[in-house]
Amino acid sequence: MSTKSIVSITDYSKEQILSILDHAATFEANPNQNILNGKVAATLFFEPSTRTRLSFETAVNRLGGRVIGFSDASTSSSSKGETLNDTIRMVANYADIIIMRHFLEGAARYASEVSNVPIINAGDGSNQHPTQTMLDLYSIQKTQGRLDNLKITMVGDLKYGRTVHSLLMAMSHFSPRFCFVAPDELKMPEEYKIFCDKNHIEYTEQTEFDADVINQADILYMTRVQKERFTEVMEYEKVKNVYTLHNKMLDESKENLRILHPLPRVNEIDMDVDCNPKAYYFDQARNGLYVRQAIISNALGLI
Repeated sequence: MSTKSIVSITDYSKEQILSILDHAATFEANPNQNILNGKVAATLFFEPSTRTRLSFETAVNRLGGRVIGFSDASTSSSSKGETLNDTIRMVANYADIIIMRHFLEGAARYASEVSNVPIINAGDGSNQHPTQTMLDLYSIQKTQGRLDNLKITMVGDLKYGRTVHSLLMAMSHFSPRFCFVAPDELKMPEEYKIFCDKNHIEYTEQTEFDADVINQADILYMTRVQKERFTEVMEYEKVKNVYTLHNKMLDESKENLRILHPLPRVNEIDMDVDCNPKAYYFDQARNGLYVRQAIISNALGLI
């Protein structure tokens, strides 16, 4: 049986991405199975999480496995000064797979190098969030009927937003066109624009969030300005409410438009959008269960 850590979305080829999405659809049709019977998954969340942690734990439980771990690093030995190396080596003695969220960029890659069981990156700082990207791709495919040749508009925190970084890289297989909407302080980092240039991906940048931007989009990907990523409170206060999507702003948008958001939201999507059929973020979160069932099963060599 082969096993594989998932640290970055680049760990998947295009063919592997499509295979995971196909398996996710199978799990959506039948989420309660017993293929993880006798398996133990450790969830190590050094940073707060609701949807990611609960969907992973639900995925394991619905497939007949068991979960150990922590959701608050202060309750683990890391609060006593234990190194990440020691934590990973110790937990790998007890579990068949480790699902980890960490506040440091590169922590998941490091963990994969010292672990003898697969590591699944559930988010490492502002770097990558590959399983969120896979559920985003599944959501896009479900709502659009395809992944190819779509106009995707990303709005908000594009500097620290690990979900947009991962999604940008994953969509490079599918000939997208991007529009990046962010204040100057939160623009898409140069390294990702260089990635677009190297892969011949069309993109535009602007600071205004207006009707023209919305009306051209197939996917409107909203993001939260992440207070926890800022070192200066005043810098956060300056940009925290820079963009808010209201229901009336969708009046002239495409029929196929769907609004995605990795959640949690703060003020960037008004609650009056929730009743609009183009709002898909809660369905998107539900899709995470099926995708993570597929990812865990794949990492353990079971599918």
